[in-house]
Amino acid sequence: MKFSVSSSDLQKKLQLAGGAIASNPVLPILEDFLFTIEGKTLHIAATDLETSVVTSLEVNADGDGQVAVPARILIDTLKALPQQPITFDVNEDNYGISITSAYGKYKLAGEPGGDYPNIPTPSDADEISVTAMSLVEGINKTLFATSTDELRPAMTGVFFQVDFSKLTMVATDAHKLVKYSLSDLNGEITSSFIIPKKALNLLKGALPHSDVAVSISFDKANAFFEYGDTKMACRLIDARYPDYNAVIPVDNPNVLLVNRADFQNSLKRIVIYANKTTNQVILNIADGSLTVSAQDLDFSNEATEQLSCSYDGTPLQIGFNAKFLVEMLGVLEGEEVRLEMSTATRAGILVPTEQAGGVDIMMLVMPVMLSN
Repeated sequence: MKFSVSSSDLQKKLQLAGGAIASNPVLPILEDFLFTIEGKTLHIAATDLETSVVTSLEVNADGDGQVAVPARILIDTLKALPQQPITFDVNEDNYGISITSAYGKYKLAGEPGGDYPNIPTPSDADEISVTAMSLVEGINKTLFATSTDELRPAMTGVFFQVDFSKLTMVATDAHKLVKYSLSDLNGEITSSFIIPKKALNLLKGALPHSDVAVSISFDKANAFFEYGDTKMACRLIDARYPDYNAVIPVDNPNVLLVNRADFQNSLKRIVIYANKTTNQVILNIADGSLTVSAQDLDFSNEATEQLSCSYDGTPLQIGFNAKFLVEMLGVLEGEEVRLEMSTATRAGILVPTEQAGGVDIMMLVMPVMLSN
């Protein structure tokens, strides 16, 4: 089995697939890429048994074949080589691999491709299609709100809910919640599933920021993403997602409109003076005036700032974790945001005042109880 390929083209594909390789894999062969030559196409696969990536590129090959190639040494070699054609020659008897470049020859020990675990493929799976740009934005807007609590596995991933032409992505850690909805989908199905954080981080880095269509298919155990010459499969989180609609307050008569950047910068300054455990800031809101304050009684630190705003409702004093608010305001776009509240003990709802067509984003943040 012999083939030649551009070193930089190969390196790009390996970096994409390499995201699926775990740092301490359960099987030694999972430290390898699986190279499969079919005709003039090289298929590169990598997996950690939970998340798998398969990508392909055109090469000059004589004969089909399969070999498992050690990932780390190959990637390090390509990083250290300038862009040039390189040739791989695989000994079919002992799976020894020779790589020839303009500078010299490098030898490494491969393993039989037949020993590599099977990559899951969709069979009898439901399918929807979204644009890469919309999917990346949905991941960016929700991923930060997932939980790190392994005792609640459902919350460590993002909940995908497909309802005919609408896709809703939800993430929560019980302190904050994000709901991102896309309408105008190509889909004829209703279903829901939870995708793990690692797979979404990998997908976010791999997807092009363009209108290329991404096919999302899913069965009971796995979800599959496919675009261009790249496919990704991941095992779904087998758990029941909490009923997020039950925690979203419906009646929120107190509505605050404030400049997003001003509000975020003010919170960044005020939180420096807040208690380091709770990061609690207090919003005192009355007609046309928003006072942001914090104090840390242990160190006698306190700070207050006043912002201009537009407010419709009864005067309200409410406490929030400033770190959560800063993070949410950083993910939202637009000049102005709307904070809808009912009482000091119920969740606040944060939305941008202007939303892009076909997109609906809503963030919820739980209040921190005021000690006084």
